[in-house]
Amino acid sequence: MFRTALRNVLAHKARLLMTVLAVMLGVAFVSGTLVFTNTISDALQNSSAKGFDHVDVAVTPEFQKAEGDKVGEEPELTQALVDDSARVPGAASAIGVVSGFTAVADKDGDLIGDGWSTKGGNYWGEKDPRYPLTDGHAPKGEGEILIDSKTAERTGYGVGDTVRMSVDGPVISPKVVGVFTTDDGGVAAGGSLTLFDTATAQKVFGKAGTYDEIDVEAKAGVTQAALKAELDKALPKDLVETTTGEKLADDQAEAIAASMSGMKQGLLVFAGIALFVGTFIIANTFTMLVAQRTKELALMRAVGASRRQVTRSVLIEAFVVGVVAAVTGLLAGIGIGAGMRALMSSMGQVVPDGPLVVSTGTIVAALAVGVLVTMLAAWLPGRRAAKIPPVAAMSSVHATATTKSLVLRNTLGALVSAAGIAVVLAATTMGGTDGQAPMGLGAVLLIIGVFILTPLLSRPLIAAAAPVLRVFGVSGKLARQNSVRNPRRTAATASALMIGLTLITGMTVMAGSLQKSIDKMASAAIEADYVVSMANGNYLSPDVGEKLGGTDGVTAISPLRNSAARIDGDTEYLTGVNGSTIAGLTDLKVEQGAFEVGGTKVVVDGDTAKEKGWKAGSDFTVAYEDGEKQRLTVAGVYEGNDMLSGIMLDNSVLTPHMTDPVDMQVMVKMSDGASSAAKDSLQQALDTNPAIKIQDKKDISNEVAKMFTMMLNMLYGLLAMAVIVAVLGVINTLAMSVFERSQEIGMLRAIGLDRKGIKRMVRLESLVISLFGGVLGIGLGVFFGWAAGELMGSTIATYELVLPWGRMGVFLLLAAAVGVLAALWPARRAARLNMLQAIKAE
Repeated sequence: MFRTALRNVLAHKARLLMTVLAVMLGVAFVSGTLVFTNTISDALQNSSAKGFDHVDVAVTPEFQKAEGDKVGEEPELTQALVDDSARVPGAASAIGVVSGFTAVADKDGDLIGDGWSTKGGNYWGEKDPRYPLTDGHAPKGEGEILIDSKTAERTGYGVGDTVRMSVDGPVISPKVVGVFTTDDGGVAAGGSLTLFDTATAQKVFGKAGTYDEIDVEAKAGVTQAALKAELDKALPKDLVETTTGEKLADDQAEAIAASMSGMKQGLLVFAGIALFVGTFIIANTFTMLVAQRTKELALMRAVGASRRQVTRSVLIEAFVVGVVAAVTGLLAGIGIGAGMRALMSSMGQVVPDGPLVVSTGTIVAALAVGVLVTMLAAWLPGRRAAKIPPVAAMSSVHATATTKSLVLRNTLGALVSAAGIAVVLAATTMGGTDGQAPMGLGAVLLIIGVFILTPLLSRPLIAAAAPVLRVFGVSGKLARQNSVRNPRRTAATASALMIGLTLITGMTVMAGSLQKSIDKMASAAIEADYVVSMANGNYLSPDVGEKLGGTDGVTAISPLRNSAARIDGDTEYLTGVNGSTIAGLTDLKVEQGAFEVGGTKVVVDGDTAKEKGWKAGSDFTVAYEDGEKQRLTVAGVYEGNDMLSGIMLDNSVLTPHMTDPVDMQVMVKMSDGASSAAKDSLQQALDTNPAIKIQDKKDISNEVAKMFTMMLNMLYGLLAMAVIVAVLGVINTLAMSVFERSQEIGMLRAIGLDRKGIKRMVRLESLVISLFGGVLGIGLGVFFGWAAGELMGSTIATYELVLPWGRMGVFLLLAAAVGVLAALWPARRAARLNMLQAIKAE
């Protein structure tokens, strides 16, 4: 039986090639994802681990929890603590670390890095062991900085150059006095690191005389654990926490692995989709191969082969195919992993240097996935073939499915589909994250149910195309009949395309609807012409608001400040605003009272008011971050959203209680509204600062939409894999269908249908099957997009369903293009059949 199975594989090389390709693509995607994520993760971990070479124990402040009316706070690490750390037994040195955000402009005035990765810090003394200098000298005073060597290489800056940069808003122009090397993971990943002397770093980052961390290095022969124990004895336990360098490196490695796991899981989901689609093709292929060899298998049964042996022979064929596909897929995946890394570099995403990581787990996963998927898909056709009695198989009595089996299949499909719809509809009534798991379960059940029902659905839907097909005469009529001749095969072929288009359509509906909701949210909440903020989301210096307030054309302005406070034993965050202008800068719906902010009068969003039991006219006591208390009155309750919410009070009341007043953003109203000239005047007022964003309502909406657009474009690219697999499935089905109908095609040629007519028939058949899958996929995608929108609508008040008719039309054209392209080779093959040889074929 083993030799027979191998001969069958070799005898159908051309037919099984499509199956190998389908599995190979899925395996390549899985192995490529694992290689890519493992390579990047390993490089980042190695790079970050080097950053702890000079840290044996790190001393960090222990956050003090909020109690009573006291706001939670972080104690300060003073110079005295640095000195105490350096004096403990076993310590060789102690370095006070200061860090923060720095926005450095390149020579074209553009921000280096992505905002979050442009960091700043302090250079300790004359020779900081953390940052070896390659050129220049240590910085001294506010006018001198050091830059890392990778930034110097990317930007062309060198010793003596003046750099435009910002820390919290205002532009400064220090001179580069040195270049250093660093193993910092952020720099290795494309960021930048700027160093000031310690006193300047403390000043510019708002940490006068204090540090963020103390790094202690052990003497030779002293272990990190021993040094940690000595520090724990010497330093106040209630104010600081000590962590060994090994623990920091391990935690960093875990954090990097966790950050990569999301990307890995997302990519593997799409690999799974490609394999899921490929499973239909494999099952379809083996079903047709087994059907073509029915008499052969029956003869084997007649001469003594058992049912188990027949099933085993089919599974051996699947095993051989799976191994070949898995090995080629693994090799292709290694190439994909290397290619994705190169692509990131070409797109400006700098990744740390390191070897390509092909782990044992990746190899095992690729082989297991390829072999198991193929064998599972082939098991049912093999089992079905083994059940056919030899006499029935010889006379091909089995060819038509029994009424009982069709009724059973349709009943099961209807029950599973109904269960899926019920679970999805139930999930739409749940709130937020609670409905995500049921929604996913319902979606899977519905897709499986529709797949089971597809043979039943194929007849009425394909029949609807009959009037159009009549235009093509005999070829069109024959194409329609061929499409519904074997509903199960048609269903399996169309389902591959259906799944891909379901996901594409569903995500497109969701993205379009979210874009609309964000537009509505921005226009509903903000009346200001511009919102000014830092590029990385950090706080702005109050100087920014003062400069903007004195700019020509500005008619109203309001900085938004944030401060923790205690109310009724809970920590709440207060938003400070300009009470006299905020009403004109926002357009928030007032639910109770009046939108009046000033003195002790505040406004509160509806959710907070409901939680606290407040209404217009309610009084409450607030304990500010400096410990002082004040009685405030709720003047009005407004409808909050993701852009504006919380307790708003006047800045003149809040600011005196803040130790370090900074702004989250600044709202600006212009006399002539938003325009390019108005934006230019604001930029000039801020010295064309690369660290500051000046956005109108459309800019804000587009910024949020960019994330969805990026995700959607990635989705389109990844799901192209599933579409390619679906194309292979259609080609495979048509090629085997042509082979099966060789005699029939010969007869058609003999009675007068020319080669063009044969080609047209096969192409139309392919087109009809592809459009059938496309219609089902788009229909399911719209349903899932609506359901997901209902779920999101519970948290986004402005959510509104938007059906992208234009894109859905493109998707339907895509399905048609798949059908046309997939039919090229089978149609050519059918037209070239020798009619006499075809008529004699069995």
